[in-house]
Amino acid sequence: MADSFLTAEAERTRTSRWQALPAWIRIGILYLVARLITTGMLAAASAMSGPRSRFGVSPGIGNLMLGWDAQWYWFTALNGYPTTLPLTDTGQVAENQWAFMPVYAYLAQIIGTPVGSWGVGAVLISLVAGYLCALVLHRIWRTRLEPDAAMWAVVFFVSAPLAALFEVGYAEALGLLWLVLILWCVVRRRYGWMYLLIPLFGFTRPGVLALALFLGLFGIWRFVRRRTEPLHAAEVVHIVVLAAWAAVVGFAWQVIAGLVTGDANAYLTTELAWRRNWLPDSTSAFAPFDGFLQGVAFWFSTWGLSATVAYVALAVLVVAIAALLIFEPHVRRVGVEVRLWSASYLVYLFAVFFPQSSIFRLLFPLSPLWGALAVPRSRAWRVVVLVCCLVGQSLWIYNMYALGDTYWRIP
Repeated sequence: MADSFLTAEAERTRTSRWQALPAWIRIGILYLVARLITTGMLAAASAMSGPRSRFGVSPGIGNLMLGWDAQWYWFTALNGYPTTLPLTDTGQVAENQWAFMPVYAYLAQIIGTPVGSWGVGAVLISLVAGYLCALVLHRIWRTRLEPDAAMWAVVFFVSAPLAALFEVGYAEALGLLWLVLILWCVVRRRYGWMYLLIPLFGFTRPGVLALALFLGLFGIWRFVRRRTEPLHAAEVVHIVVLAAWAAVVGFAWQVIAGLVTGDANAYLTTELAWRRNWLPDSTSAFAPFDGFLQGVAFWFSTWGLSATVAYVALAVLVVAIAALLIFEPHVRRVGVEVRLWSASYLVYLFAVFFPQSSIFRLLFPLSPLWGALAVPRSRAWRVVVLVCCLVGQSLWIYNMYALGDTYWRIP
């Protein structure tokens, strides 16, 4: 009995000491532990990489970190953007740098120059941005959730199935940092910094058009709720102007690509070049929602099912996601700002994306929803979620980096 009491007392003491630490230190410790686990997974992937892998036999962690799209960011920083679009043997626009925004590529070059390595700069940006994302997300979650739930949400976030993005040369972590800072500004109703954050986000990763929709929906929600939370004229002006600013930034890269190349469709035809990896005979013209519908039909036919089944399944999925964001109590706890952003971003993906294996990476901006999974107080539930995160992370790294040998193993 005495031993049991002493054990419980020791546990309470450890918990008190942990809680006494500043949040940024606790998050830093959790982030460091998670990164060590991810690094171990990348090392294992390197050891398992074989002759059929894209990376060859035992390529080393560094090669994995700078593989896939990281090569495109490096190539962009080294060579800039083409003034003449490259063409395939059939005369169609080939894959090229215009599909990759400039902020991450050139910032990595600036940071990596003192040590003579673009890759060091790229990975360092991802590492630091991931930690800062965790700090900002924790602040967002603390406005809605209990302290232990907010910290568990951080644990899920830093250990998530796509957490390897914090250690590779992809722009996702930096793009997410700009995004969560924007959401934090909206949550706090402090809009001034958003005028800078929106172009930073827009020229780091595609998706800023979803912000325009989000701000429009948020403005409508604020107007409807104006009796509960007073809506002042200055806030109305900020929301309207920022929504318009996000739309302008969202189309700016297309305009820039058109002016530099002399082809008004340079950006869209470049993006469509990647779709031909799955649909060689696909049209060279972009139409909203067409890519997603084509993709769903493609995958279901690959699995031996008809297009009709594909479209029915898609409709069911859309209704289920909408119901989840509107009615599910744990999701509602993370706040209307996160839910409106999530809905807006999913609509954006539906409008512009061709669904393929990169869909998991493209869902990364939905990271604020991790807070919903941390709401239940059950320790068993939270441990199970964490285990699922780590298992998912190991499977993703194994398929994309240890193997990476077929069209559905592209991160």
